[in-house]
Amino acid sequence: MSRAKEFYTEVSGKMEKMKKDAPAMVAGFGGLFSKVMTDGAISLREKELIALSIAVAANCHPCIMAHTKKCLETGSTKAQILEAVSVAVVMGGGPAYMHVMEVMDALEVLGQ
Repeated sequence: MSRAKEFYTEVSGKMEKMKKDAPAMVAGFGGLFSKVMTDGAISLREKELIALSIAVAANCHPCIMAHTKKCLETGSTKAQILEAVSVAVVMGGGPAYMHVMEVMDALEVLGQ
């Protein structure tokens, strides 16, 4: 099973456990997320591309999986996603370059 398929299969159960075991943390982060990740001076679609690029540069597998899906849900194309993560490679070098494979795995699992 690919890492992306495994992530998408297991994430909801793990998130529910985290909500139960650490409700204050989840509520605090959720509040910040819901205030920031909305249309504003830049669109939510653009913010998701930024978030995905940061996830690639920061080498965060769960973030890569979550934001690849959110990029598609907010209307980004595969080409736009791959171009955005290319910027992350410029900024993050070799480690970011290796994580682009995770984005591609997620895109494939998500039907792109």
